Amino acid sequence: MKINIVSCFLGLVCLCLSSWTVHAAPRAQIDSKSADPYMGAIVIDADTGQIYFEDHSDVKGYPASILKMMDLLICLEKINAGVMRLDEKITISAEASKMGGSQVFLKENEIFTVDELLYACMVQSANDAATALAIHAAGSKERFVALMNQRARELGMKSTEFHSIHGLPPAKGQLPDVTTARDLTRLARELLKYPDCLRYTSCRERMFRDNKFEMRNHNQLLWSFPGCDGFKTGYFTKAGYSIVATAKRDNSRVIAVVLGSTSKKLRNSKAAELLTMGFAMAPEKPAIVSVVTNVAGQPIKEIRQEEQRRGSAIWLVLSITVLVVLAGAVYWVFFYRPDNNDLVQKH
Repeated sequence: MKINIVSCFLGLVCLCLSSWTVHAAPRAQIDSKSADPYMGAIVIDADTGQIYFEDHSDVKGYPASILKMMDLLICLEKINAGVMRLDEKITISAEASKMGGSQVFLKENEIFTVDELLYACMVQSANDAATALAIHAAGSKERFVALMNQRARELGMKSTEFHSIHGLPPAKGQLPDVTTARDLTRLARELLKYPDCLRYTSCRERMFRDNKFEMRNHNQLLWSFPGCDGFKTGYFTKAGYSIVATAKRDNSRVIAVVLGSTSKKLRNSKAAELLTMGFAMAPEKPAIVSVVTNVAGQPIKEIRQEEQRRGSAIWLVLSITVLVVLAGAVYWVFFYRPDNNDLVQKH
């Protein structure tokens, strides 16, 4: 009898341990969003969206600071719509000044322009700058997060959920930001519709706060990969190392995403490898001729062609006139013989 009781007790313990293990394993998988060499990766043509290579591109990971690309997109859209201006001044709130992680150490009541804070957000990946911009643009962090999720849905980023404006690890009781490599290419392509974005993402170094603070871009491909001019890196321990990179060579532009790599070096090498692959597979594209217009909207090229035609016509008329005059002079000198009657003065 005692043996049966002991056996039952041990069996119950084993069952509990087995049940705990089954439930604990998925939690461990959820908590870790990095892998060797990555959780997911993809490279596409920036113009057409054609996929040149993808590997687990729909696996969900943590974007970390990469989500600041959405911050930039929303701000540029508001600027383009005339709701915000680059020279518009923002007074730093107490909430923004208290943000941790990567920052430019904003102080309450300091004043900076939208342009300055966008550089801080994209070059230094400053969480305090992202917070200041979000509060200014939407009135609160929560409202800005709602805008981020709205734009994600509109762009078809079906596997993306934003819960922060900066990408920091979630606080207790807060859900993490989640995305996929494929979704990030959609965000990157939309961002490229605003060429001004590359002014911020291609900036390697920039001074801040009256040249007292030096900001340095975390995207090392800006130095090492020819043609690279964006976009953003991201990292925290459980998220691993991620990057959305773009580069342009001749008339081709490609976008590569590496999500959740185990090391910075591996992330960068894989991103460079994907960009190289993209350029190797990209079809040759004809040169893009930009059309410059005058104030009235007429293309300068057409104006110049019309002027050339007018000039040619004038030159032809002048040439014919000169030839006629010369022919008349030659005839007068060598061939004209006036009749004697022509010399008699008539009354």
